[in-house]
Amino acid sequence: MTSTLSAEQVDVRGPRFAAWTTTAVLVVVLIVASLSTTAAAILLALQTVVFAIGAALGPRRSPYGTLFAAVVAPRLGPPTEREPVPPLKFAQFVGFVFAAVGTLGFAFGVGTLGAVATAFALFAALLNAAFGICLGCQIYPLVARLRGA
Repeated sequence: MTSTLSAEQVDVRGPRFAAWTTTAVLVVVLIVASLSTTAAAILLALQTVVFAIGAALGPRRSPYGTLFAAVVAPRLGPPTEREPVPPLKFAQFVGFVFAAVGTLGFAFGVGTLGAVATAFALFAALLNAAFGICLGCQIYPLVARLRGA
């Protein structure tokens, strides 16, 4: 097995790092929401942008992926496990949808909608971070089949 990653696969530790970072951000969003839905909307909007970049450009070029590559990966050994990029991009898109709904909920004063959408995104991020279970990645094959990809 070579240590070079193909364009369509990434070191599994990168998305896990991103999931932990996302988990932390979403926990902060929920805490801040109890004080100010406007501040929660702003913070969640930033996370929504992170999801959008990950969905469009892939895990390597997302903000958390770039941080992982620059700061974390050099301190680790070579990758021993890889995962394909397309399901990760789809998972980021799903996160984007939930975060966008949450952002709109907080921004328009519907705090319950904002909190519930954020909690769904948090659940998925934590599941990936703690247990390596990527819900978006699990759904991806079904969506790909439905699209005929």
